[in-house]
Amino acid sequence: MSSRDPKPEDTVLRKPPMWSWQEFVDRATEPDTIDDGSGRNGDNDWPGASWEEALRLAQDGWTTVLPEVNVELAELRKGGRDDVLATVLVPTWDTTGSEVDVGAYLSGEPECMVDVVPQRMSKRGRVVTFLVPAAYDHTTPHSVVRHRGVALAALCSSIIATGHSVEIWSGYCFYLEDDGTDRFAWAARVISAAEPLDIGRLMFALAHPAMLRRLWFGAWDSAQAPLARRVHDHAYGIPTRCFPEDLPEGINDPYIFPYLSPDDPQWQTESTALAWCRETFVALGLLRDR
Repeated sequence: MSSRDPKPEDTVLRKPPMWSWQEFVDRATEPDTIDDGSGRNGDNDWPGASWEEALRLAQDGWTTVLPEVNVELAELRKGGRDDVLATVLVPTWDTTGSEVDVGAYLSGEPECMVDVVPQRMSKRGRVVTFLVPAAYDHTTPHSVVRHRGVALAALCSSIIATGHSVEIWSGYCFYLEDDGTDRFAWAARVISAAEPLDIGRLMFALAHPAMLRRLWFGAWDSAQAPLARRVHDHAYGIPTRCFPEDLPEGINDPYIFPYLSPDDPQWQTESTALAWCRETFVALGLLRDR
Protein backbone atom coordinates (compact mmCIF):
# COMPACT_ATOMS: atom_id res chain seq x y z
CA MET A 1 0.00 0.00 0.00
CA SER A 2 1.08 3.58 -0.49
CA SER A 3 0.77 6.52 1.86
CA ARG A 4 2.83 8.97 -0.16
CA ASP A 5 1.55 12.24 -1.50
CA PRO A 6 0.31 12.06 -5.10
CA LYS A 7 2.90 13.16 -7.64
CA PRO A 8 2.28 15.12 -10.85
CA GLU A 9 3.09 12.09 -12.98
CA ASP A 10 0.49 9.93 -11.24
CA THR A 11 -2.69 9.24 -13.16
CA VAL A 12 -5.53 10.45 -10.96
CA LEU A 13 -9.18 9.63 -11.55
CA ARG A 14 -11.57 11.47 -9.26
CA LYS A 15 -15.07 10.24 -9.78
CA PRO A 16 -17.79 12.91 -9.39
CA PRO A 17 -18.56 13.40 -5.69
CA MET A 18 -21.75 12.03 -4.23
CA TRP A 19 -23.28 15.05 -2.54
CA SER A 20 -25.85 13.28 -0.40
CA TRP A 21 -26.19 10.07 1.59
CA GLN A 22 -29.09 8.96 -0.57
CA GLU A 23 -27.02 9.44 -3.71
CA PHE A 24 -24.34 7.21 -2.21
CA VAL A 25 -26.84 4.50 -1.25
CA ASP A 26 -28.44 4.67 -4.71
CA ARG A 27 -25.01 4.37 -6.33
CA ALA A 28 -24.17 1.32 -4.20
CA THR A 29 -27.40 -0.40 -5.27
CA GLU A 30 -26.83 0.05 -9.00
CA PRO A 31 -26.49 -3.30 -10.82
CA ASP A 32 -23.03 -4.85 -10.63
CA THR A 33 -20.98 -4.82 -13.82
CA ILE A 34 -18.85 -7.75 -12.62
CA ASP A 35 -20.15 -11.10 -11.44
CA ASP A 36 -17.90 -11.61 -8.42
CA GLY A 37 -18.14 -8.31 -6.58
CA SER A 38 -18.06 -8.53 -2.78
CA GLY A 39 -20.73 -5.94 -2.04
CA ARG A 40 -23.66 -8.27 -2.52
CA ASN A 41 -21.82 -11.58 -2.29
CA GLY A 42 -19.88 -13.59 0.25
CA ASP A 43 -20.60 -14.62 3.82
CA ASN A 44 -21.89 -12.12 6.36
CA ASP A 45 -19.23 -12.50 9.05
CA TRP A 46 -16.54 -10.38 7.40
CA PRO A 47 -18.76 -7.37 6.56
CA GLY A 48 -20.79 -7.80 9.74
CA ALA A 49 -24.14 -7.76 7.90
CA SER A 50 -25.89 -9.23 4.91
CA TRP A 51 -26.44 -7.04 1.86
CA GLU A 52 -30.08 -6.57 2.86
CA GLU A 53 -29.20 -5.76 6.46
CA ALA A 54 -26.55 -3.26 5.33
CA LEU A 55 -29.12 -1.44 3.21
CA ARG A 56 -31.55 -1.36 6.13
CA LEU A 57 -28.88 0.10 8.41
CA ALA A 58 -27.97 2.65 5.76
CA GLN A 59 -31.59 3.82 5.63
CA ASP A 60 -32.58 3.48 9.30
CA GLY A 61 -29.22 4.06 10.99
CA TRP A 62 -27.20 2.03 13.45
CA THR A 63 -28.37 2.75 16.97
CA THR A 64 -25.32 1.68 18.95
CA VAL A 65 -25.26 3.79 22.12
CA LEU A 66 -22.69 6.58 22.14
CA PRO A 67 -20.48 6.79 25.24
CA GLU A 68 -20.98 9.54 27.77
CA VAL A 69 -18.67 12.35 26.74
CA ASN A 70 -18.01 15.35 28.95
CA VAL A 71 -16.84 17.92 26.43
CA GLU A 72 -16.56 21.60 27.25
CA LEU A 73 -17.72 24.31 24.91
CA ALA A 74 -15.85 23.96 21.62
CA GLU A 75 -13.36 26.68 20.80
CA LEU A 76 -13.02 26.45 17.05
CA ARG A 77 -9.87 27.58 15.35
CA LYS A 78 -11.31 30.81 14.01
CA GLY A 79 -13.71 31.24 16.92
CA GLY A 80 -16.86 33.31 16.99
CA ARG A 81 -20.19 32.91 15.32
CA ASP A 82 -19.19 34.20 11.91
CA ASP A 83 -21.18 33.81 8.75
CA VAL A 84 -19.75 30.91 6.78
CA LEU A 85 -20.61 29.19 3.53
CA ALA A 86 -22.02 25.67 3.48
CA THR A 87 -22.64 23.61 0.36
CA VAL A 88 -26.29 22.55 0.09
CA LEU A 89 -28.32 20.85 -2.61
CA VAL A 90 -30.94 23.20 -4.08
CA PRO A 91 -33.75 21.96 -6.36
CA THR A 92 -34.17 23.71 -9.70
CA TRP A 93 -37.01 23.38 -12.20
CA ASP A 94 -36.48 23.37 -15.97
CA THR A 95 -37.61 21.64 -19.14
CA THR A 96 -34.98 18.96 -18.53
CA GLY A 97 -33.82 17.27 -15.36
CA SER A 98 -33.37 14.01 -13.50
CA GLU A 99 -36.85 13.76 -11.93
CA VAL A 100 -40.33 14.84 -12.88
CA ASP A 101 -42.49 17.12 -10.74
CA VAL A 102 -45.75 15.24 -11.21
CA GLY A 103 -47.94 18.14 -10.09
CA ALA A 104 -46.29 20.56 -12.51
CA TYR A 105 -46.43 17.99 -15.32
CA LEU A 106 -50.13 17.31 -14.85
CA SER A 107 -50.87 21.04 -14.81
CA GLY A 108 -49.16 21.45 -18.18
CA GLU A 109 -46.18 23.41 -16.85
CA PRO A 110 -43.27 23.06 -19.37
CA GLU A 111 -40.67 23.44 -16.63
CA CYS A 112 -41.74 20.27 -14.86
CA MET A 113 -38.35 18.54 -14.54
CA VAL A 114 -36.35 18.84 -11.33
CA ASP A 115 -32.60 18.69 -10.77
CA VAL A 116 -30.56 19.38 -7.64
CA VAL A 117 -27.44 21.47 -7.89
CA PRO A 118 -24.86 22.22 -5.19
CA GLN A 119 -24.83 25.85 -4.05
CA ARG A 120 -22.84 27.69 -1.41
CA MET A 121 -25.17 29.33 1.12
CA SER A 122 -24.52 31.49 4.17
CA LYS A 123 -24.89 29.81 7.54
CA ARG A 124 -24.30 31.01 11.11
CA GLY A 125 -21.48 29.41 13.08
CA ARG A 126 -18.35 27.60 12.01
CA VAL A 127 -18.57 24.65 9.61
CA VAL A 128 -15.94 21.99 10.29
CA THR A 129 -15.38 19.51 7.47
CA PHE A 130 -13.97 16.03 8.10
CA LEU A 131 -12.84 13.54 5.47
CA VAL A 132 -12.67 10.01 6.88
CA PRO A 133 -10.91 7.35 4.76
CA ALA A 134 -13.31 4.48 4.22
CA ALA A 135 -10.83 1.77 3.24
CA TYR A 136 -8.79 -0.35 5.62
CA ASP A 137 -6.91 -3.63 5.54
CA HIS A 138 -9.01 -6.76 5.13
CA THR A 139 -7.63 -8.13 8.41
CA THR A 140 -9.06 -5.24 10.45
CA PRO A 141 -11.41 -6.65 13.12
CA HIS A 142 -14.88 -5.26 13.66
CA SER A 143 -13.99 -3.98 17.12
CA VAL A 144 -11.27 -1.68 15.76
CA VAL A 145 -13.66 -0.20 13.20
CA ARG A 146 -16.32 0.25 15.87
CA HIS A 147 -14.05 1.88 18.45
CA ARG A 148 -12.76 4.49 15.99
CA GLY A 149 -16.21 5.24 14.63
CA VAL A 150 -17.89 5.54 18.03
CA ALA A 151 -15.21 7.97 19.23
CA LEU A 152 -15.43 10.14 16.11
CA ALA A 153 -19.22 10.18 16.20
CA ALA A 154 -19.28 11.08 19.91
CA LEU A 155 -16.95 14.04 19.53
CA CYS A 156 -18.54 15.25 16.30
CA SER A 157 -21.91 15.27 18.03
CA SER A 158 -20.35 17.25 20.88
CA ILE A 159 -19.13 19.92 18.45
CA ILE A 160 -22.59 20.12 16.92
CA ALA A 161 -24.12 20.46 20.38
CA THR A 162 -22.15 23.69 20.84
CA GLY A 163 -24.07 25.32 17.97
CA HIS A 164 -21.52 24.81 15.23
CA SER A 165 -21.85 22.54 12.21
CA VAL A 166 -19.98 19.44 11.12
CA GLU A 167 -19.79 18.12 7.58
CA ILE A 168 -18.66 14.51 7.25
CA TRP A 169 -17.31 12.99 4.04
CA SER A 170 -16.33 9.38 3.48
CA GLY A 171 -13.53 8.86 0.97
CA TYR A 172 -12.42 5.74 -0.86
CA CYS A 173 -8.97 6.70 -2.19
CA PHE A 174 -6.25 4.31 -3.35
CA TYR A 175 -3.42 3.43 -5.69
CA LEU A 176 -3.94 0.36 -7.82
CA GLU A 177 -1.43 -2.32 -6.85
CA ASP A 178 -0.88 -3.46 -10.44
CA ASP A 179 1.08 -0.35 -11.42
CA GLY A 180 1.54 1.88 -8.37
CA THR A 181 0.90 5.13 -10.25
CA ASP A 182 -2.82 5.04 -11.06
CA ARG A 183 -4.61 6.73 -8.18
CA PHE A 184 -8.38 6.78 -7.79
CA ALA A 185 -10.57 8.82 -5.47
CA TRP A 186 -14.27 8.90 -4.76
CA ALA A 187 -15.99 10.82 -1.98
CA ALA A 188 -19.51 10.67 -0.53
CA ARG A 189 -21.01 13.21 1.84
CA VAL A 190 -22.42 11.42 4.87
CA ILE A 191 -23.63 14.44 6.85
CA SER A 192 -24.25 17.90 5.40
CA ALA A 193 -23.76 21.01 7.49
CA ALA A 194 -27.19 22.15 6.33
CA GLU A 195 -29.12 19.19 7.78
CA PRO A 196 -29.86 17.99 11.31
CA LEU A 197 -27.42 15.46 12.70
CA ASP A 198 -28.56 11.89 12.01
CA ILE A 199 -26.58 10.06 14.67
CA GLY A 200 -27.73 6.62 13.48
CA ARG A 201 -26.46 7.33 9.96
CA LEU A 202 -23.23 8.75 11.32
CA MET A 203 -22.69 5.67 13.47
CA PHE A 204 -23.26 3.31 10.55
CA ALA A 205 -20.99 5.26 8.21
CA LEU A 206 -18.11 5.61 10.66
CA ALA A 207 -18.37 2.57 12.94
CA HIS A 208 -19.86 -0.36 11.00
CA PRO A 209 -17.66 -2.52 8.73
CA ALA A 210 -20.53 -2.94 6.25
CA MET A 211 -20.06 0.70 5.24
CA LEU A 212 -16.89 -0.39 3.42
CA ARG A 213 -17.42 -4.08 2.86
CA ARG A 214 -20.96 -3.81 1.55
CA LEU A 215 -21.84 -0.29 0.37
CA TRP A 216 -18.49 1.09 -0.84
CA PHE A 217 -17.66 -2.21 -2.51
CA GLY A 218 -21.14 -2.14 -4.03
CA ALA A 219 -20.51 1.33 -5.44
CA TRP A 220 -17.24 0.27 -7.09
CA ASP A 221 -18.76 -3.05 -8.28
CA SER A 222 -21.30 -1.04 -10.28
CA ALA A 223 -18.72 1.20 -11.96
CA GLN A 224 -17.86 0.68 -15.61
CA ALA A 225 -16.79 -2.94 -15.99
CA PRO A 226 -13.06 -2.39 -16.76
CA LEU A 227 -12.71 -0.08 -13.76
CA ALA A 228 -14.78 -2.33 -11.50
CA ARG A 229 -12.59 -5.27 -12.47
CA ARG A 230 -9.33 -3.42 -11.72
CA VAL A 231 -10.62 -2.19 -8.36
CA HIS A 232 -11.86 -5.65 -7.42
CA ASP A 233 -8.61 -7.37 -8.36
CA HIS A 234 -6.11 -4.80 -7.11
CA ALA A 235 -7.65 -2.36 -4.61
CA TYR A 236 -10.14 -4.11 -2.35
CA GLY A 237 -9.18 -3.33 1.22
CA ILE A 238 -6.05 -1.35 0.32
CA PRO A 239 -5.87 1.57 2.78
CA THR A 240 -4.19 4.73 1.53
CA ARG A 241 -4.31 8.35 2.55
CA CYS A 242 -6.97 10.79 1.47
CA PHE A 243 -6.08 14.38 0.60
CA PRO A 244 -7.95 17.70 0.54
CA GLU A 245 -7.92 17.53 -3.26
CA ASP A 246 -10.13 14.45 -3.06
CA LEU A 247 -13.03 16.65 -1.95
CA PRO A 248 -15.02 18.93 -4.28
CA GLU A 249 -13.72 22.38 -5.08
CA GLY A 250 -14.83 25.06 -2.65
CA ILE A 251 -14.35 23.00 0.51
CA ASN A 252 -11.60 24.82 2.36
CA ASP A 253 -9.36 23.58 5.16
CA PRO A 254 -10.86 20.11 5.76
CA TYR A 255 -9.52 17.82 8.48
CA ILE A 256 -8.25 14.59 6.93
CA PHE A 257 -8.17 11.62 9.28
CA PRO A 258 -5.47 8.97 8.88
CA TYR A 259 -6.51 5.70 7.35
CA LEU A 260 -7.33 2.90 9.78
CA SER A 261 -4.69 0.27 10.50
CA PRO A 262 -5.51 -2.85 12.55
CA ASP A 263 -2.24 -2.39 14.45
CA ASP A 264 -2.99 1.17 15.61
CA PRO A 265 -2.93 0.99 19.42
CA GLN A 266 -5.37 3.87 19.90
CA TRP A 267 -8.29 1.86 18.48
CA GLN A 268 -7.93 -1.23 20.66
CA THR A 269 -10.57 -0.11 23.18
CA GLU A 270 -13.36 2.41 23.23
CA SER A 271 -11.60 4.39 25.95
CA THR A 272 -8.29 4.67 24.09
CA ALA A 273 -10.13 5.61 20.90
CA LEU A 274 -12.08 8.35 22.63
CA ALA A 275 -8.94 9.66 24.34
CA TRP A 276 -7.00 9.78 21.05
CA CYS A 277 -9.81 11.52 19.17
CA ARG A 278 -10.28 14.04 21.95
CA GLU A 279 -6.55 14.78 22.10
CA THR A 280 -6.49 15.19 18.33
CA PHE A 281 -9.49 17.52 18.34
CA VAL A 282 -7.87 19.62 21.07
CA ALA A 283 -4.65 19.84 19.05
CA LEU A 284 -6.65 20.93 16.02
CA GLY A 285 -8.26 23.69 18.08
CA LEU A 286 -11.74 22.17 17.94
CA LEU A 287 -12.12 21.41 21.64
CA ARG A 288 -10.90 23.12 24.78
CA ASP A 289 -8.30 21.27 26.78
CA ARG A 290 -9.40 20.28 30.26
